Amino acid sequence: MAKGKMTSIFFCQSCGYESAKWMGQCPGCKAWNTMVEEKVDRKVSGHRSSKALGEELHTPVSISDISTEDEERISTGIGELDRVLGGGIVPGSLTLVGGDPGIGKSTLLLQVCRQLSDKGIEVLYISGEESLRQIKLRADRIGSMNAHLKLLCETNLENICEQVKRSGASVAVIDSIQTMYSENLEAAAGSVSQVREATAILMRMAKEQNVSVFIVGHVTKEGTVAGPRVLEHMVDTVLYFEGDRHASYRILRGVKNRFGSTNEMGVFEMKNEGLTEVPNPSEYMLSGRPVGSSGAVVSCAIEGTRPILIEIQALVSRTNFGFPRRQSAGSDTNRLNLLMAVLEKRLDMKIGDHDAYVNIAGGMKIQEPAIDLAVVLAVVSSFRNKAVSDDTVVFGEVGLSGEVRAVANASVRAAEAEKLGFKRVILPRSNVSNMDIKGIELIGVGSIEEALDKIV
Repeated sequence: MAKGKMTSIFFCQSCGYESAKWMGQCPGCKAWNTMVEEKVDRKVSGHRSSKALGEELHTPVSISDISTEDEERISTGIGELDRVLGGGIVPGSLTLVGGDPGIGKSTLLLQVCRQLSDKGIEVLYISGEESLRQIKLRADRIGSMNAHLKLLCETNLENICEQVKRSGASVAVIDSIQTMYSENLEAAAGSVSQVREATAILMRMAKEQNVSVFIVGHVTKEGTVAGPRVLEHMVDTVLYFEGDRHASYRILRGVKNRFGSTNEMGVFEMKNEGLTEVPNPSEYMLSGRPVGSSGAVVSCAIEGTRPILIEIQALVSRTNFGFPRRQSAGSDTNRLNLLMAVLEKRLDMKIGDHDAYVNIAGGMKIQEPAIDLAVVLAVVSSFRNKAVSDDTVVFGEVGLSGEVRAVANASVRAAEAEKLGFKRVILPRSNVSNMDIKGIELIGVGSIEEALDKIV
């Protein structure tokens, strides 16, 4: 086949914008220094008609003729993963799994392959980074595998699609998308055009053959999947693995999900035999917390439908410089600055010459405003060096006037606190009237002044 004319195209690594010349700022996403040059064969990569390709033309279908019955999902055998996926794997779906190197992406997917193969489901694990022996060594650490799981070392997408079709696999894992390439493009594997083309080929394969495909994506230093941003728009589901690779816990979040909620979260613990589920994250996050220590307050956050008790720690100390520091780990630093200003204005607390550090123990990242009241009480507790009672849970949103505003799912939060043995809950007064929970004291407050009176 004759080759077309080779031309240079500049791609934006963030959003996939194309340009004939290099530009310092991408016109699409306004990012700086993201344009990279690649060689493109215009004849091969250009659009061709379905008639020229010998494909059958699709005809419109009346919406009333389309069945709306729910398709049966495939359970992964891992409850936390099923929760994030929305109940299991949807046949014919394309799922992208991203995360830092060494976080456990390949380990999780290999465990999924093991669980599915134990049910008699044909699974094909395709690796472009490891040899068959290396995969087998990792699989032996996780546990015994059966013959329904097949391994393949290949990077050519045309060969991969043919092998998936021949094997009759219902689930395929691609590890990783940055190592795959198509013969129709001259660009190197891992380039913007190859990653985009590879995802498009896998998407067509998943839909046409009704194969559920998982693809592993490398991440950049900013924490996003490497390659064009359009990659996340093409797939059905995007999952991110979070956590410190040197710590034992891992958090799996759904960033995009066409078949379920994007608010759910799964918690895992890395052990020698692989990833294990953490069915009660609240107990796990509160393990080892100090008793009778100032600056520590327990709050309750909602991740999807799951309440999680977390410990918020604050340290307030006089600054050694003219400009005090405000630093937050796990929550919004701008929100901390706002709450510090409310304390200084509404309570007349002289903390303008003090450094303030806030940390959510366990490495959790919480953005919801329901933890505002707990942050405020933790800061005041550290500033006054007076401990908050260890059997108290605090939650509520704090406004600029110092008022404590209502939060969603207050009954669920209080029930979680009661289940873990806490004796009382300090919460917005407007939430108390709608709650009827036995075994725990509910203390409603309307302002931060009232909340401080309750903890003294």
